[in-house]
Amino acid sequence: MRLLLIGGSGFIGRYVVAELAREGHEVGVLGRSRTPPGAAQLLVGDRKRLRECRAAIAAFAPEVVVDMIASSAAQARDLIDVVRGIARRTVVLSSMDVYRACGVLHRLESGPLEPLPLTEQSALRTIRQTYPPQQIAALQHVFGWVDAEYDKIGVEEVVREAEATVLRLPMVYGPGDPLHRLQPVVKRIVDGRRAIVLPASLAAWRSSRGYVANVAHAIALAATRDTATGRTYNVADSDAPSELDWARLVATQLAWDGELVVLPDERTPPHLRLPGNLAQHWVADSTRIRDELGYHEQVDRSDAVATTIAWQREAPVFAPQTFDYAAEDAALASHFIPPIPRSAGP
Repeated sequence: MRLLLIGGSGFIGRYVVAELAREGHEVGVLGRSRTPPGAAQLLVGDRKRLRECRAAIAAFAPEVVVDMIASSAAQARDLIDVVRGIARRTVVLSSMDVYRACGVLHRLESGPLEPLPLTEQSALRTIRQTYPPQQIAALQHVFGWVDAEYDKIGVEEVVREAEATVLRLPMVYGPGDPLHRLQPVVKRIVDGRRAIVLPASLAAWRSSRGYVANVAHAIALAATRDTATGRTYNVADSDAPSELDWARLVATQLAWDGELVVLPDERTPPHLRLPGNLAQHWVADSTRIRDELGYHEQVDRSDAVATTIAWQREAPVFAPQTFDYAAEDAALASHFIPPIPRSAGP
């Protein structure tokens, strides 16, 4: 097949290109990069000015277009209009942040916690603001394709009318992860910390994740299977360990014999606490894509974590993360000081 990836030079896209090339498909990548990933043919263009790229897309003549970076309803409309009459199918990457659970987590939705696991039929956000403004600004700093109107619900609504395949992705980790999700634990261990503090709410929090090569495999399956036309799929690991369990996985891989210390939130340094309602977990059910497309992980978790750690040890420190060891030492000292026995009286 001939497939075009819009925004395929990024973190996940490079793995999708490699997967499709291994299967013998012809792959094109449309993006601003001047260096095509792997064996892909490069179509230079700007996703935010997609209508100007129609001639180049028509010349490449893809059978399937995969939009890796559609950010808003307006961008989704551009996609559908541009590829109409050129490609017979479209695949669009969405996110678990469409679910009401995301709004509850970020305290943008009122009411009770959302029941788990999240299936493709679970309630979506009623508040169309996906994240608090400061978080959108942070995302734009990391992901240049995110626009001010970012809302994957709007994207899904538009492309669903064109029978596109929609993939709702989890938290994706692996070499090249722009959010450096394993860095908080890896760096502290590499820096020789003997104890690592986690606030209780975060330690217990569970969210679906996916290793980048496994997520790329799911995207390749959806792009090359006509049975996926018009379908929406959650893409995620079959289980969702807690943040404490993820820290244990990293510690085991690094043969670290220190201690993971879970403290009450109020006794944890502010830079270690996450805002929001962490009583709302973010766990998705990926049964549908497994049953319908035969998806299963290509890389097991142990190997995925080991590979990610090796990359993370060499990667630069991700600036938004804070490592205030003095504050952490103070919290640990308070935790380990034995209580003063109360006097029995005269």
